[in-house]
Amino acid sequence: MDIILLERINRLGQIGDIVSVKDGYARNFLLPKGKALRANEANKKFFETQRIKLEARNLECKNEAQKIAERLNGKSFIVVRSAGETGQLYGSVSTRDITDIITMDGFSIERNQIELNHPIKTIGLHPVTLNLHPEVQISVTIHVARSANEAQLQEEAKILTSVEATEIVQEQPLEENIG
Repeated sequence: MDIILLERINRLGQIGDIVSVKDGYARNFLLPKGKALRANEANKKFFETQRIKLEARNLECKNEAQKIAERLNGKSFIVVRSAGETGQLYGSVSTRDITDIITMDGFSIERNQIELNHPIKTIGLHPVTLNLHPEVQISVTIHVARSANEAQLQEEAKILTSVEATEIVQEQPLEENIG
């Protein structure tokens, strides 16, 4: 099916491009989400009349995403999870968990904006890409640790493996509260 793109879509095209996609992708995703129009004469004329508005709206959304990106880029977030001796988590950290943590910090992120190829299943520092806009991508770091102290040690020493973090935590003396 031939469609006219109403916004930039990765690996597909720019605003106004007429591209051919599979029927199901167009009917089930692009058309209902308002990301494309069927490529017929009436829609081509409609698109040309609305092109300036669409490009202005896209530019406005891009500028808003860039403002958020400036505040969020390079930031790190701590996720505390229980894990075994080898650093394997008993569960995993998914896009839902990452969305919740970023939202608690005051940012508005949707689950589909997080690019996570597979769930995080180990303790350590994990870079995660956020797609705030098709043209704006940033990276944040997710610290997965057993405790807040372990996460702080990871941050200070940039420890990437869970075994090193476990050894350092075990070597530290326990603080006694005398009072």
